Amino acid sequence: MSYVIQGETGDWEVVIGLEVHAQVTSRSKLFSGAATAFGAAPNSQVSLVDAAMPGMLPVINALCIEQAVRTGLGLKAQINMTSVFARKNYFYADLPQGYQISQYEAPIVGEGEVVLDMADGSTRRIGIERLHLEQDAGKSLHDQHPTKSMIDLNRSGVALMEIVSKPDMRSPEEAAAYVAKLRSILRYLGTCDGNMAEGSLRCDANVSVRKAGEGLRTRAEIKNVNSIRFLQQAIDYEARRQIDVYEEGGEVVQETRLFDANKGETRSMRSKEHAHDYRYFPDPDLLPLILGEDYVATIKAGLPELPDEKKDRFVGDYRLSPYDAGVLVAEQATAEFFETVARGRDPKLACNWVMGDFTAVMNRLGRSIEDPPVSAADLGGLIDLITDNTISGRIAKEVFEIMVETGKTAAAVVEEKGLKQVTDSGAIEAAIDAVLAANADKVAEYRSGKDKLFGFFVGQVMKATAGKANPAVVNEVLKGKLAG
Repeated sequence: MSYVIQGETGDWEVVIGLEVHAQVTSRSKLFSGAATAFGAAPNSQVSLVDAAMPGMLPVINALCIEQAVRTGLGLKAQINMTSVFARKNYFYADLPQGYQISQYEAPIVGEGEVVLDMADGSTRRIGIERLHLEQDAGKSLHDQHPTKSMIDLNRSGVALMEIVSKPDMRSPEEAAAYVAKLRSILRYLGTCDGNMAEGSLRCDANVSVRKAGEGLRTRAEIKNVNSIRFLQQAIDYEARRQIDVYEEGGEVVQETRLFDANKGETRSMRSKEHAHDYRYFPDPDLLPLILGEDYVATIKAGLPELPDEKKDRFVGDYRLSPYDAGVLVAEQATAEFFETVARGRDPKLACNWVMGDFTAVMNRLGRSIEDPPVSAADLGGLIDLITDNTISGRIAKEVFEIMVETGKTAAAVVEEKGLKQVTDSGAIEAAIDAVLAANADKVAEYRSGKDKLFGFFVGQVMKATAGKANPAVVNEVLKGKLAG
């Protein structure tokens, strides 16, 4: 998607690369058996390994390795059969060991890609540079005491997958679409729950600007952005800030910045470290990780149908538009709900109901697809009544609202309220005769050439039958009567 910022010296292009930290779905940490549940009391999920007690040795969590390989396969990426854990040395209050166990030169996953579905119908392929495993640090709490900072080590040692993109994105919208798509893939795979509010998915954005045709300029890194909306705001602000610096004759420095959501701006945090500043070296307590071909093949065989493949199937099997299919497959639960509704029914009608009235009610009530206001089976039952002409599309909307309020099935609502559609041509003909007799002047006008009055007559007939007359029958009989 083209995103050009006009400055005083001409047009500028934005270059964006993202580093997404995704917490691995696992009950225990990367190198210890301590729990990972969110919301536990501070320092209640800390083993001796997590607290870096002397003599403690890390023992790798096999499930975390499997989840990383599974994610790599889901990203169509190269799985490296040999990878190495390294020590990334830096000192901070919430890092007990004084180093982080991560991967540097030999990550577990190499190059892959994510395909973005843009709002205008186009697609963009964003390269994945690497995925490596690392342990999270603890958390500093600055609001618990007036003069002291507290440390919570519950997150210390939690397994993270750092997924690094190539600098292929060119707009805040592309960055937002990338995070949304990556989150969708991770949730389909079951390797990360993607909950940004709980910190399960965090994002660092590397942003630079350049004139058309130039190579890459100096980038700044915006750390720990925890919502897609904030990510877009941060990128836009940072790009404009850098343009102002260049156009005033200055130079952008490589640094780490934070995004202030209240002020809508980024601010300098510290100068950006380089790899040599961390003094990486292979962790002497951990052997190189060597995977077998059979091991990777077994994980690959167990992969679910992922969003891109499911979208292609929805377009092919259900004849949905790429846009509609893309919306439906973004969340696995929504796709499954749609397929239940559409089974044995008109898929386009099912799609319209799921994406239209159903989603509108769900948003209005603050419900989720896991706790829907109407079940997939009951929504399918409503569509059946439309298809067999028991009720009209207009009456169906009324029935649906009653279903939401009462929890009753469509058939029960129609029966109780007497909403069955009138398809008997004799009854409809009688209603049409009454309407035409009451509006003789308009009948004369219609026959003299005022064709637009046809809609008026249809409306009067529908009103006379309380909306229960079959519209197709009304149109057919009415045309015959007016022609006579």
